[in-house]
Amino acid sequence: MDLPVMPPIKPMLAKSVSELPREPGLRYEPKWDGFRCIVFRDGAEIELGSRNDRPLTRYFPELVELLGKALPPRCVLDGEIVVVTANGLDFDTLQQRLHPAASRVNKLAVETPASFVGFDLLALGDDDLTEQPFSERRRVLETVLSQDVPRLHLTPITDDPDTAQDWFTRFEGAGFDGVMAKAADLPYLQDKRVMLKIKHERTADCVIAGFRWHKDGQGVGSLLLGLFDADGRLNHVGVASSFTAARRAELVTELEPLRHNALENHPWRSWADAAEQAKAEGKMPGGVSRWTGGKDLSWEPLRPELVAEVRYEHVMAGRLRHGGRLVRFRTDRTPESCTYAQLDEVAPAELDTLFDEARR
Repeated sequence: MDLPVMPPIKPMLAKSVSELPREPGLRYEPKWDGFRCIVFRDGAEIELGSRNDRPLTRYFPELVELLGKALPPRCVLDGEIVVVTANGLDFDTLQQRLHPAASRVNKLAVETPASFVGFDLLALGDDDLTEQPFSERRRVLETVLSQDVPRLHLTPITDDPDTAQDWFTRFEGAGFDGVMAKAADLPYLQDKRVMLKIKHERTADCVIAGFRWHKDGQGVGSLLLGLFDADGRLNHVGVASSFTAARRAELVTELEPLRHNALENHPWRSWADAAEQAKAEGKMPGGVSRWTGGKDLSWEPLRPELVAEVRYEHVMAGRLRHGGRLVRFRTDRTPESCTYAQLDEVAPAELDTLFDEARR
């Protein structure tokens, strides 16, 4: 492979802001909920690179075939791999595509084919476009991505903040993360947080039923969250993390009283068993998932007596997407009051105007 922009590439990143910016010169796009992907094509060679330099090529053979037919012979694109259903984007199904067995990969490529959404162009032919302003890269990208190729899409774009605000609200139920804002004159800056992202945020009161040690072993890395369903079962719904070093140490002390005899009547008692964890595939706090690459997800149980208010973005398949952030402990709430009923339910938005897959 010999391109003007060569792998590996670290994608340009975004920083979070609380409200939609409305300064002149901004361009707005929907924020996709999928796998960030840089596509490199040099003739017959196609590579799909992830945000974390993890190759995605072998997991999406149907996209390799599609992109080989649809893209110019030599180019580099930035975009997102998504799985589209009639109810919106399905991140859980997308995660299942990361399977070690080639036979399973090929089966899923037929049963749950992925789509690619392009939103930036880094190179075309012999030209490195990364120093060009975003408005020019977008103009050229529109000549590269055909709107008539199934499962290959050009992301919508607008310079109207009112339209962007409408997207932010209307497409949430379809699995979109929010809205991106980019300056029209922005060059492509690898691994720099120079774009803006506006994401949906809410809070929920959750039961703290366990924790994981931080990777340095010196404090609490994440809190394991639970909510009660209609049958009175406490379900694991995600984690709260991103603590400062000082807060990690404080949490060890604050949670210590809840560790005494925690496993004796714990609702997740069987999940502490290594054999059960091995079969869990990420569905329980200690289960190993393919996406974490075998990372140690062992956990420490706590008596489920403490309630925490947690900030989250949105819910998918009964779990908090992207994890949550601890706001405060709620000593005024009982664990039994922490149910799924408090979570906002957003009606799915129509995707027919964006995706042929949804119509089919």
